[in-house]
Amino acid sequence: MPLPKAYRLKSRGDFQAVFREGVRCHSSHFTLRALKPLSPTHLHSSSINIPANTCENLPNTKIGISISTKVSKRAVVRNRIKRQITGVLYQLLPKLSKGWRLVVIVKPKTGEWQCISQQFLRELEQLLVKAEVINGHS
Repeated sequence: MPLPKAYRLKSRGDFQAVFREGVRCHSSHFTLRALKPLSPTHLHSSSINIPANTCENLPNTKIGISISTKVSKRAVVRNRIKRQITGVLYQLLPKLSKGWRLVVIVKPKTGEWQCISQQFLRELEQLLVKAEVINGHS
């Protein structure tokens, strides 16, 4: 199942911004690049009273997946891995803080594995917690 359109990172500029300014977290199969949203204090620096629903006003977290031919020369394999990652991220969507821009980069040794979605789920969840996208501040 693909990610809903509201959660997809699409434009080249967004990917470049995440790579240029985002924080990096590593695991054995992935690198996560995460770009924090502007904090509510930056959004309302002139006002003293910050509304309680500022987090709801942030856009949805946008997610992109980067998988190079170093993972596998075969597009079938790369697309299968991408679908597994998308399925895992789909399960994690309700836990994500709003406003983030994320890029999941698949490391080359991931192509050796066939179907390990439970391991993918654990690794991605740990990376998202480490980057404070889950249980963090938005």
